[in-house]
Amino acid sequence: MALADVEVVVDMDVEDASDASEAVQVLRRVFGYEAFRGSQQEIIEHVIGGGDAVVLMPTGGGKSLCYQIPSLVRSGVGVVVSPLIALMQDQVDALRALGVRAGFLNSTQDLEERRLVEAEFLAGELDLLYLAPERLRVEQTLNLLDRGKISLFAIDEAHCVAQWGHDFRPDYLALSMLHERWPEVPRIALTATATDATHTEITSRLRMEDARHFVASFDRPNIQYRIAAKSEPKKQLLELLRDEHAGDAGIVYCLSRASVEKTAQFLVDNGIAAVPYHAGLDARMRAEHQARFLREDGLIVVATIAFGMGIDKPDVRFVAHLDLPKSVEGYYQETGRAGRDGQPSTAWLAYGLQDVAQQRKMIDGSEGDEAHRRRLSAHLDAMLSLCETVQCRRVRLLAYFGQESSACGNCDTCLTPPQTWDGTVAAQKLLSTIVRLKRERGQKFGAGQIIDILMGKKTAKVIQFDHDGLSVFGVGDDLREAEWRGVVRQLLAQGLLAVEGDYGTLVLTENSGEVLGGRREVPMRREPEKAARAAKAKAAKAKRAAPVDLPEEALPVFEALRGWRGRTAKEQGVPAYVIFHDATLREIATLRPTTTAELGAVSGVGENKLAKYGQQILDELAGRGAEGGDGAAAGSSGAAAGAGPSGAAAGAVAGSAAGATARAAQPVRGDRLPPEPEPEPEDEEALPEPPDDIDW
Repeated sequence: MALADVEVVVDMDVEDASDASEAVQVLRRVFGYEAFRGSQQEIIEHVIGGGDAVVLMPTGGGKSLCYQIPSLVRSGVGVVVSPLIALMQDQVDALRALGVRAGFLNSTQDLEERRLVEAEFLAGELDLLYLAPERLRVEQTLNLLDRGKISLFAIDEAHCVAQWGHDFRPDYLALSMLHERWPEVPRIALTATATDATHTEITSRLRMEDARHFVASFDRPNIQYRIAAKSEPKKQLLELLRDEHAGDAGIVYCLSRASVEKTAQFLVDNGIAAVPYHAGLDARMRAEHQARFLREDGLIVVATIAFGMGIDKPDVRFVAHLDLPKSVEGYYQETGRAGRDGQPSTAWLAYGLQDVAQQRKMIDGSEGDEAHRRRLSAHLDAMLSLCETVQCRRVRLLAYFGQESSACGNCDTCLTPPQTWDGTVAAQKLLSTIVRLKRERGQKFGAGQIIDILMGKKTAKVIQFDHDGLSVFGVGDDLREAEWRGVVRQLLAQGLLAVEGDYGTLVLTENSGEVLGGRREVPMRREPEKAARAAKAKAAKAKRAAPVDLPEEALPVFEALRGWRGRTAKEQGVPAYVIFHDATLREIATLRPTTTAELGAVSGVGENKLAKYGQQILDELAGRGAEGGDGAAAGSSGAAAGAGPSGAAAGAVAGSAAGATARAAQPVRGDRLPPEPEPEPEDEEALPEPPDDIDW
């Protein structure tokens, strides 16, 4: 498939829904929304008509609606293939809260529970059935599906089929057989993360060459991207949380389990609610920490990349990285977990030279052939380029995915444009020092020792190796240490310097000679002073903290509704956003409806929820609610900004092709342990401790 032939769908709200198609009726009746957003309606109508589709849409764009509504309109059961076993319970709970007949089959269930779901499937009593991809390699599951009626197959997180991708799952490779075994059943593959290469691989490996392709803009305008030089990362993180995100829910990513534990404890010691999450924790603790994050306000999860895929928590206000992500794809997917509700959010990253040394070490020790290692190196180089760019971060990020954009005005380089300077002479000094150490002494060192030599520092190690006798000793005393670290990082990002070995020693590349020979200039971004960094953070905070459109007199009403929602969610054992999203509560607080008819006209209040919660909300508005109604919500403050269904708001719809009333959801046991966690990098604990000469 030539990607030039792919249909790119521009995001435009669908205002004209006067034809009131069956899909629109489902959207209005149960979800309570008047119109679809972006390309949702076109995708949905295409799949309802029996067509295959490949959908690339950012997190929060409403991908789930694109298979849930067709499953409800078409005859039969929609089978959703998802790798997120630990989250299937929450997905099904959210659907059942809307009246949708949903179930799942995975390894967390006992025999009796599985048999109940299988019987419901065979009896046509389900609208949606969630399966893990590995179950489709079991003949018993295939035989079960043969005996029922399937309306469609939805392949969620389709990028997991990309063999060299950051989330590769081998079981996804077998999903091409869906078309072979059920050729008349439409398929829809969806992902929020895909380069052109990954898009092509999804199409090829899933045998979807004849599908229609819908590619939405990957831009997340509500997310503010910020990247800082790493100095004291935990203190930098603490400053971010205290100054800008006090009381907010967020995710902090670290590369190793040890770093996760230390960072979580550091936050707790400083009075911030935080829990760790990684594969080394036992199943019960992982389940507890994940459940708390979904159900509580203001909790921070410190995690490895094992955490986050499919987490449907709308009000994550920030995602922070204390270590450099391995690829731009991974960075985009992880930062995309912030701001699913469309409200202003922060993506913050601190990175330094040690990150590069760690990543190079992991690449050198990775499995696979030389071509695979070259791919990993290319991913890292692209990530370094994003970190050191003087352009708009968003422009560079979207360009990586083949999309054009203009300067956003909502990233650190736009808010405080970095100054640039001619770093050619500084680069020549640093590269010359590396050359002289190699030629004259037969030695290689990391950045710390080389910077000490350049700055003329007579440290114990400099004296030990007689490096104060080198001709280059002290030739770089015109730059601060932080500036020299910036020179090293930018030379790495420009491919003019490389890191090798277990100890992060610096070596020249094939392009270094052009700089040493004066045939290439080296423009660089200037390292900001501490005061400038503080001013940048202040500007970023002001930009990010755009006021939510809520009248002042409606604020106490909104908080009272959040309090009611939190208590209700706690009683039912579900995340608060399953009850209602913040956007819906804001509209209720603003309009103050007094009748069920008025309440039913609010965006996000469908028939099922109106019947279930309508009188409680009216009582709350009239001041007749339960005691404590003026407090903050005990559960998470889920949200779905905007008038249309998106992200977490687009979790489910009720109704069926025959228009039958959905039966009451059966109780589901909530004390199951999750399965083994999603795979983490095998070498995450093998990261080398830097030697003394690397003063990061």
